[in-house]
This record gives sequence, C-alpha cells and structure tokens, in this order.
Amino acid sequence: MSPAPVIIAIDGRSGAGKTTLAIELAARLREHHKVSLFHLEDIYPGWNGLAAGIERYVSTVLAPLHRGEPADWVSWDWNAHYDGDTRTTLPAEIVLVEGVGAAAEAARPYLAAVIWADSPEQDRRSRALARDGESYEPYWDEWAAQELEWLARDDVPAYADVRVHNLADGAAPAEVLQALQYLPALSQALLPELAARRGLELRAERIDAAPDPARLFESLFGRSANAVWLDSSLAPEGNAAERSRFSILADDGGPFGQSVRHSSGSTRVSIGNASVQTEGPFFRWLDGVWGRRALRGPEGYPCEFTLGWLGYLGYELKRETGGSDVTAESPDACLLFAGRAVVLDHVERTAWLLTLDTADAGDWLQTARAAVTEAGGRHPAAASGPEGQANGGAEPAAPGHAPLDFTARDSEVAYKSKITEAQYEIAEGNTYEVCLTTALTAELPGSALDPRQAYLALRRRNPAPFASYLRFGDLTVASTSPERFLRIAADGGMRAEPIKGTRHRDTDPARDAQLREELESSPKDRAENIMIVDLLRNDLSHFAVPGSVSVSRLCAVESYATVHQMVSTIDARLSPGMPRAEAVAACFPAGSMTGAPKVSTMAILDRLEGAPRGVYSGAIGYFSLNGATDLAVAIRTLVLSGQPGGGTGLSLGVGGAITADSSPQEEYEEIRTKAFGVLSALGAEFPPG
Repeated sequence: MSPAPVIIAIDGRSGAGKTTLAIELAARLREHHKVSLFHLEDIYPGWNGLAAGIERYVSTVLAPLHRGEPADWVSWDWNAHYDGDTRTTLPAEIVLVEGVGAAAEAARPYLAAVIWADSPEQDRRSRALARDGESYEPYWDEWAAQELEWLARDDVPAYADVRVHNLADGAAPAEVLQALQYLPALSQALLPELAARRGLELRAERIDAAPDPARLFESLFGRSANAVWLDSSLAPEGNAAERSRFSILADDGGPFGQSVRHSSGSTRVSIGNASVQTEGPFFRWLDGVWGRRALRGPEGYPCEFTLGWLGYLGYELKRETGGSDVTAESPDACLLFAGRAVVLDHVERTAWLLTLDTADAGDWLQTARAAVTEAGGRHPAAASGPEGQANGGAEPAAPGHAPLDFTARDSEVAYKSKITEAQYEIAEGNTYEVCLTTALTAELPGSALDPRQAYLALRRRNPAPFASYLRFGDLTVASTSPERFLRIAADGGMRAEPIKGTRHRDTDPARDAQLREELESSPKDRAENIMIVDLLRNDLSHFAVPGSVSVSRLCAVESYATVHQMVSTIDARLSPGMPRAEAVAACFPAGSMTGAPKVSTMAILDRLEGAPRGVYSGAIGYFSLNGATDLAVAIRTLVLSGQPGGGTGLSLGVGGAITADSSPQEEYEEIRTKAFGVLSALGAEFPPG
C-alpha cells in the first residue's frame, strides 16, 4: 500500500476546458512529482449517466486511491454503448481527477483541493462539439440538463478552493498552479513549487531622467484594473527629505502579477483569471508571503523596495491585534503583487526599471523605457511631482462636475457630545487619550468624477511625502498622508514617526509663523504627542533588540501646504529571526489613530463612533521581497467606491486626539482644518451643522 495521495479535483460544466487544463497542469506538476490523472468521461455509463457515473467514480476510484491502493474500475465503451474493459489507476504523490462531478458532494471528503473551471455557455458548447464532434451534438441538451439538475442539488462552485475563468488562451495552467500554492492543505505537497517561487531573479535598469510621475503612471498603468502609485509628491528637502525621496509605480500585470482582498478572516488571491480563497487571519497570511529576504536590490540601487506587495491595510484589521471584530464595507486589506515596477528617485533624478526575470521581461523593459522618455517633458495639464508645489488655490478635480455636497456622519453638536463622553472615560481612568474620528460622505453619478483627476487635484493642493493613489477595480484610494506609520528596513532597522498636533496654515506670513510657534509651545499638543510616543515605544519593544528603542526626535514641527504638524521619531532594531509580519501587527493600528492605552481605547472608540473606519486610520505602503516595508498612516485620505446603482460613493475620515483638557470647540475646528486640504482640492466645503 502506498502513502495516501493528494487528490485534486478539476470540476466544471462541459466544454469549460477541464481536460486540457488537467493535462497541462499534470505536465507542470510532473517536473517535481509523480502524478496520476483520471478522466470521469471514461466512467460515465452513457449520455444519461452523470449521476451513476459519479457514484462509480467515488466508490471504485476515489475510495481506493484515498487509501493509497490501486483503483480498478470499469470503463464505458462509447461506441458500443456498454461497459468496456477494466482499467487501473495507480496511486501517486498527486492524483488529478477531472470531469463533471469530480468534486461532487460524495467525493469531497476524499479531496485535498477543488478547482472549478468557468467559461461562457456558448464557448463551452463550441469547444465541446469541436472536440467530440457529431457524437456529442445530439446529446448536448440532454447532458446539459443533467448538469443543471445536479448543480441545483449540489452547489459545487461554492466549495471550490480555486476558481478559474478559462479563456483557453494557455494561461490557465500556470495561474491555477500559482493559486494552489496558497492552500494550506497543499503546502507540504507543493514545497518544490514554493521553493521555485522564492528563487526569483531581478532585472533592473537605471535611467538618468526625471519623468512626470502622473504622465508615466497613466502611460504604463492607466488601463490596469489594479495599480498603485506610492507618490512622494512633496519636494525632498528639509525634515521630510528622507520620506519624500522615492515614488513607486506598479500594477499586477505580468506572469507573477497577483492581487489580494481580505475581508473578515477570508483572503482571496487573484492570479490572472484564477482565484483562490483561504480562511484565517490576514497577518498570518502576510507572514506566509512576506518577510524573508527573497530578493536583493541591484548594485547602486538606493531604495528599499525590490518588488513585492503594495496596497493598504484597513483599520478593522484591529480584530487581529486586540480590537473587537467590526465589519467594514470596504475590504480590510487590498494588495497587489508587483513583478515589475518603476521607482523614481527624486534626489538623484533617476528612474529605475525593475522586473522579475521572466520570458516577457525584455519586452516590458523596452515599453517602460519608452514611457519614461515620453514622460520626460513637462505637460501643462499634468504638471506634477516633487518639483511642482501646490499653487495655494483650490482646483476642482474635474471642471464642470456637479457640486460635491458632503454630509457629516456626526453633526457639530453630536461630535462635541462624543468629545465630552471621551473626556468622561479619561476622568474615570479608562484611557489617557482618545483619537476620536468621524466621516464625511458624498454620492455622485458614476461618470461625474474621475478618480485619477481627483487625486491629481489633491496632490497639487496638498503635496505630501506619503501621498498615494491606489486602484483596485471599482475601489480607489487617494491619499495625501504626511505621516509614516512604520518602516522596517531590510537590515532590521525600525522607525515610527507619529503626528499629533495640528495648526492650519495662513496666507499672512506673520500670522502663519505665529501659528507655528503656538503649536511648538502648546503643552496640550506636546502632551498628546508624547503619550503616543510612549505607546509606540512599547509597541516596537515587543520585537526589538533590548535597549535599541530610542526617540531621536521629539515634538518637532513640520509645515505642509495646508497645515503645520507636530512630529516625533522613534527608532529601534528588529530582533534577528523575528517574524516581520508579526512586528507590523504588534504596532497596528497606528497609536496616533487610537489613543492610549491602545486596546481599551479602541473599545471606547467602537462605542463612541458607532461605525467602521474602513481604509481610514489604516496603513498604505509596500512589503518588499527583501523583507523591507514602509507604511504610511491612512489620513487625509479620500476613498471612492463604485455603488450598486452605478454611482460613486466618496468617504473622507477626519479626527483628532481628545485629552482631559481638550476644548470641544477647538477639537471640532481641528477636524475642519484637517479636512480642508482634501475638500478644497475638490471644490467642496465642510458640511454645515
């Protein structure tokens, strides 16, 4: 008796390309494994024998194979329309079973994984008849009716681990094989494939050019359904120089391109036309795909990003880090895996083209090279980037669009009442500081606002070191965040730079300087900032080398286009061997967006706010293949989402830290100040009342 094999079923309607997919997938698996292949069409007892064929398949094929024994089964002679000869399928390390009913309810207890292949009905019919010709055509309707009857009783697609929209273009086998590698049940069996995925090589080119980032992004990734632009739109000078040096532009195209959405404990990874869903915590999933130094940067390359995952983590992931379980309307995390990207160095005025060494790498490098050259000249309509500063005026995102009328989730009276409640919790000793937030929302007809133009208006109005534009299908995130949440360098250096303390900018230089000095000397703002510094020192210490945590900058003031901000810097060194995803989780969400102590204050916030935050208050950035990460706090962030009726929903989160000596009126004015940069760029105003 052989060891029990790993049995993978490929199911789907007739003509969905299951047979070809199974044969090609088996060929790829045979590079590292012994593989047996079984086709259900060999066992169905006639054109009306779907149900009987499934019974035969389960009892005479699956049951013995699952025990590690040879399966002896009676074939069907399609010419004689009667039972044929007895055949034997031998157990192997991996067994692929393919056909309609391969993953039927009776079969599923024996299966390690289920793949469901989809194709449009007309394509399925033409493929099936092209394969089987005249012998099948008279029976198509009869067989299709059996399939429908069976699926009405047994919703196999709902149990599929992997689903693939099979276009018969040759891409499905590679995409499905990548998807299977995410399944915990197959992790041991597919170790060779996983090792090959980690043995990647990087190709890179350096170009002495300073292309316009907006034009370059539109040229290379403007038509991509999923794309990310981590946009250091602030000139790299002054205190923010290090944070403003690099911009990263990427999508999920190419052979290694993937995207992932996580919601309430369920992670769905899409690879081309295949997708795979797994259950479990997000940070556990992240630990499985990131944190090891799989790829190093090229010689002379100054950026920490060497391809990898980019996107956002939503605030509701707090359920995994001590917070309660709250369901958000938007995904709790959206990331894409970039197997190719452009990195702009705004200090050296160079562009780096990065790509994994795949068959099409040369073609992509040629395309990217041409795009960098084309975007090298300034263009009046898109003039943007670190060298182009905010003009100080409010520019509507899309001239001619209908007025944007935002509605506040909390009226002024309601928000001030919540401030009073937060101060009561402080007086009771339940918390020291509460970062209370609310949201402004609006709805527009579907074509009334171009998300990309909206973002370009935001970055012109309020350039920031951690600005970003993320597109994940019908979900767009447009952020002008000035705040770093957490950086972990490839060598283990860690840094957090919380912001607490805000004053608006004034057009009168004397008044503007007075506001800055007022912030610098404010005991209240310094107290808010220092409390968050202490919280982050504690967060970092859980995974840091003992004694390495230090505060290199305390309560410094930085000035941006619309606000002055008080910023501190905490540094530490990651203990060798510590899992990096867990180090990120230990600090999440940013203490500057919760208050202190973090866990008890998050519970207070859930009660006071009464609604999920979604993307707002989470983190935006990258997880690089060299083990580095750099994440911004998702503030000054506009979220645009497609609505069921075809319109666009807009959401802008705003908030501020409440302490015992907070003035409700001043705190309310602070959220108006923080919202101004985004609202003014859209030609909108803070809602009255």
